[in-house]
Amino acid sequence: MNSMVSVWTDHELAVAREVFERAHGRAVQALIATVQRQSEQLDSVDALWQLHDFLSIQRHRIEGNFDFRLEGILFVFAGLVKEGLLEPAELQDLDDEKQSKIMAMARF
Repeated sequence: MNSMVSVWTDHELAVAREVFERAHGRAVQALIATVQRQSEQLDSVDALWQLHDFLSIQRHRIEGNFDFRLEGILFVFAGLVKEGLLEPAELQDLDDEKQSKIMAMARF
């Protein structure tokens, strides 16, 4: 068994899914706010294409960061903590080992 794949209780799975969805919502809302600000500045076709490129990059980044597969979810959570999309307290219902791994990975 992969060392990053732990046993997950039903409660932990429900918590993980909820926390994951909450962080995803935060990322999407931040992107929407950024795009709204940027769209107010659109004054040329070049600016429009730059916005398009920005959105393409952000879509790739968000889709890459938000992958809910248990074999990598601790890495995902660590990245989300590092980006400020999750607070460590939101992970308190996970077992201590999972929380410790997430926080250790989030430091790098």
